[in-house]
Amino acid sequence: MSRKIRVIVVDDSALVRSLLAEIINRQPDMECIGSANDPLIAREMIRELDPDVITLDIEMPRMDGIDFLGRLMRLRPTPVVMISTLTERGAEVTLKSLELGAVDFVAKPRVGLTNGLNDLADQIVDKIRVAAVSKVRRIQKESASVATTNANQTVGSSVSLLGRVSTEKLIFIGASTGGTEAIKEILVHLPADCPAIVITQHMPPGFTTSFAARLNSLCQITVKEAVHGERILPGHAYIAPGGKQFHISRSGANYVAVVDDGPPVNRHKPSVEVLFKSAAAVVGRNAFGIMLTGMGGDGAAAMREMKDAGSYNYVQDEASCIVFGMPREAIAKGAADEVLPLTQIAPALVAKLRGSSGGHHRV
Repeated sequence: MSRKIRVIVVDDSALVRSLLAEIINRQPDMECIGSANDPLIAREMIRELDPDVITLDIEMPRMDGIDFLGRLMRLRPTPVVMISTLTERGAEVTLKSLELGAVDFVAKPRVGLTNGLNDLADQIVDKIRVAAVSKVRRIQKESASVATTNANQTVGSSVSLLGRVSTEKLIFIGASTGGTEAIKEILVHLPADCPAIVITQHMPPGFTTSFAARLNSLCQITVKEAVHGERILPGHAYIAPGGKQFHISRSGANYVAVVDDGPPVNRHKPSVEVLFKSAAAVVGRNAFGIMLTGMGGDGAAAMREMKDAGSYNYVQDEASCIVFGMPREAIAKGAADEVLPLTQIAPALVAKLRGSSGGHHRV
């Protein structure tokens, strides 16, 4: 038996600390080696005990979780799972924590904590296991603000228009753990007249609205949460709403969003498999597939179906993934046309789209 995953719990609620410690200690492969009620105590504990994973509350006394996370990822990058409350502000702050390098998050209930956290036990320990094998990156002091500035500069300058590309073309993106930042990296580098993009990122209800709004503020394309029955338009990206299934159908000459309450697929809702299957069935050789970082194999089989139907597929390489699960499975299924570092996927796609636009349309 390999060494247990050593976890430190940081939360200002004594009840939450004891519940999380209990959930962790029930697992044969992990142990809670310490808990702290504020980040300053946690800092000493982390230095002394060198945990594999930290669970971190966002709202705490003396220093909030976001400030603490930013310092931690600069000075001592460690896999972190955020335990956040499901509020609108909670969603925005949670996205900020992912930007700063947290591996994942769990949304804790605002009422009925004891039952609520126990109901989430499987999700919590799954995310701790993923965090333990994930790659965390050291962030530079300015990284978050610079990233935003760079994205805005990108918007203003470097992505020139494609010229005429068939409106039949459609780009499909699937991602899970680590995906919010990976999706941002792709979308900020796409031009305003890009073909429509449809995205499934594993996320619970309540977070995808903020995620779409944040991306919309950074990109040249319009980014929104998908709405059932709406036309899928070029220059737009549509994100599967958390807790719903999302796929594409046709109505006459148009692509249309289908958002429904279908069952989980591969334990996920939204599921990449559901979206990518519709690519194979409805879009065929006019589809481009992109598989990004994530745990598990959701979407890999459907991505192979896409390829068999004539799509062109990009898969993120291992070195640039937070977790290489979904990309690894897609590659194993023979679904990839190109395996690329994250930063090269958008440029490769844009170059391919320029080629397909026939060149002579561009001024």
